[in-house]
Amino acid sequence: MQFSEKDLKQIAERGSDVKTIEQQIENFKSGFPFMTARRAATIGDGMIKLDDTKLKEYLEVFENQSTKKKLLKFVPASGAASRMFKSLYAAKDEGKSDKSVEQFHENLKSFAFYNSLSKYLGNGEKQASLEALLGANGLDYGNLPKGLLEFHSYGNTTRTAIEEHLVEGALYANNKGKVRLHFTVSPEHKKKFRALINTVKSQYEQTYNVKYDITFSEQKASTDTVAVDLNNEPFLDNQGKMLFRPAGHGALLENLNDIDADVIFIKNVDNVVPDHLKNETITYKKALAGLLLDYQKQIFYFLKRLQKPKPTTYMVNKAVKFIRETLNVETPKGFRLWIPEQKLQFALSKLDRPLRVCGMVKNVGEPGGGPFWAKNSDESISLQIVESAQFDMKNKKQKEIFENATHFNPVDLICATKNIKKEKYDLLKFRDPKTGFITEKSQSGKTLKAQELPGLWNGAMSDWNTLFVEVPLITFNPVKTVNDLLRKEHQPA
Repeated sequence: MQFSEKDLKQIAERGSDVKTIEQQIENFKSGFPFMTARRAATIGDGMIKLDDTKLKEYLEVFENQSTKKKLLKFVPASGAASRMFKSLYAAKDEGKSDKSVEQFHENLKSFAFYNSLSKYLGNGEKQASLEALLGANGLDYGNLPKGLLEFHSYGNTTRTAIEEHLVEGALYANNKGKVRLHFTVSPEHKKKFRALINTVKSQYEQTYNVKYDITFSEQKASTDTVAVDLNNEPFLDNQGKMLFRPAGHGALLENLNDIDADVIFIKNVDNVVPDHLKNETITYKKALAGLLLDYQKQIFYFLKRLQKPKPTTYMVNKAVKFIRETLNVETPKGFRLWIPEQKLQFALSKLDRPLRVCGMVKNVGEPGGGPFWAKNSDESISLQIVESAQFDMKNKKQKEIFENATHFNPVDLICATKNIKKEKYDLLKFRDPKTGFITEKSQSGKTLKAQELPGLWNGAMSDWNTLFVEVPLITFNPVKTVNDLLRKEHQPA
């Protein structure tokens, strides 16, 4: 690919490098391969179900060990709320009404933001309420991120999604009264996030007897991907400059890589509930973190022994058995015939990597990814979160495997990103660059192809050790449309 001086200057200014851009263009030409799923992960076959005894056991592990660990809650919060209001925009701008618009108007007083909205309402006309909710002369919700919207009512007060995460943080990411939270935000909204936090922080510190340490980061410009036209040539904007686009949540791997913590809780910004429904979420967050710490201890036990000058064959075989039966990594074909040194290196490489516990809920028809046994580039089979777009739906067997999944990924992760020496792993070394996505978009009336990096919880973490655990459905309550806030899970008790 021949880049002009102007192109090279633009690439350098973004913090990108030419090799990366060339690889992105090559990805457009060659496409990304589909994942090869062997089967869905189910309870007893790749997925753990905690009975009351195990739940209690892991809660105790967490309570005993969490005081010695640096805990942090990581919340991707840059997502725009505009998609929540798609049908309301159609009603406001084009006069198109449907059942969801009628439901919104009929239940207007049931939304937590109603009191704030009512200050802008005159005679209660439907059009006026849409203008007041979405427009810059009202609440401007159409231009805000989800995290800043009022989600829940508590008598005369309300809480935004971000405030619910502050409360959650105090209830499980709390080490001796210190609560660390990290929000990834878009640059244009950072000031508003800071202003909200500064307004409410002391109130929650007093209520929960904690001190918050809250940090923010932005998706790095260097992670944006180049767009191309239908001939796979760089797409040029009206100024003749190459067009770069945000590369999806997979770009946040860079932000996660900068975090220094022993246990990292990851949860989407819109997946929160009012206080009267939080108990199960808190219980399972702590239990899953306890399970993470327990399994990490077992991994470190084997690493310590395998890193000795001459580990015994017995210990190598025991470690391989643990990798197969506990970490659910199937060995490659012919592994039985490998020499002892090869088996040792295999065991070391599979144990010495980041660890994550992923909560999974029963499949209720939500779009998106789920837990599967999938083939890796080294021919081993391991547990992966695989998105629907990564399946070859034209392949009858693969389509069947996808449709037979019993569980769904609610983005409920707890991660350990440090090695046995307490050093941070370089997370960028544990992703599969071949698991990106290509989509068609348009700009100024012209069609373009855009590229997303491997998703944060699938391709970006494909080489992590992964444990799937069933969690109750009540722990998954996303807000995809404004009317989701009318569901009983988001309404006062």
